[in-house]
Amino acid sequence: MNEISLTSTFTEQRPGLVRLAYRMLGSTADAEDVVHDAWLRWLAADRSMVEAPAAYLRTIVTRLCLNELKSSRRLRETYVGPWLPDPIFDPEDGEAADDITLPLMIALERLSPLERAAFLLHDVFGLKFEAVAEAIGREATTCRKLASRARAHIHDARPRFAVPKEEGLRFAAAFFDASRTGDLAALRSMLAEDVITYADGGGRVAAPSQPLVGIAAVMARHASLARLFALRPSRLIRYAIIDGLPGFVTLEEETTVQTTALNIEDGKVIAIYVTRNPDKLRNVPAIGGA
Repeated sequence: MNEISLTSTFTEQRPGLVRLAYRMLGSTADAEDVVHDAWLRWLAADRSMVEAPAAYLRTIVTRLCLNELKSSRRLRETYVGPWLPDPIFDPEDGEAADDITLPLMIALERLSPLERAAFLLHDVFGLKFEAVAEAIGREATTCRKLASRARAHIHDARPRFAVPKEEGLRFAAAFFDASRTGDLAALRSMLAEDVITYADGGGRVAAPSQPLVGIAAVMARHASLARLFALRPSRLIRYAIIDGLPGFVTLEEETTVQTTALNIEDGKVIAIYVTRNPDKLRNVPAIGGA
């Protein structure tokens, strides 16, 4: 394989490798680092022994992610407040997508690294268990059991009725208007009684240290925020699909970029996911391009 085909092979596989690494790690920066490391290993490999480049690269990325999870899980045990994955915005150009939404990404955190890898490789990326076994270094029967256990653990987090994109963005616009103008009656009408809010500030910026559970707690928080918005209005950057959920990107308190994603079921918001940690918002589209 000459240098040109070597590069083109990796370039062709790269989007899928990044997607796999992000689904494994929940961090765009870590996913990019893993794929870069895979590129270096690809350059150094004895490619005369590589029969299937795509499978070889997938195996490298999966195993690097498994190694990374060992250290990242320790870090998350000491994370300040609720942890949310880095927000990503759905592709506009018809790139491959999947049904992994933000709630399911959070549920994946409860799995062991091997369960997570087996589930993603088989259920999301469509690999046969023989290929999964090669990627994670286990027998195919073991991989089948790992994926089955994963499905049982995350069953309730799988999307049931996907909200059409345009409908979801209209709902997000109504939610933004009600929450930022202090129309608490309209806002309350959009929320399920058992709604829950997760806010990830990572100890870097102000955010509730625990999830807000139930409509009373969520409405109390928004009543307090309404007074803040009256003094320092929230600036809308754009509406977006964030990790499969409708939402919006804003500039808060003149300096803090924030993403808000809404999980909607039966016409009501059942969960609100707010990401404020600046370390997770480096790849948010620039304000000037809104």
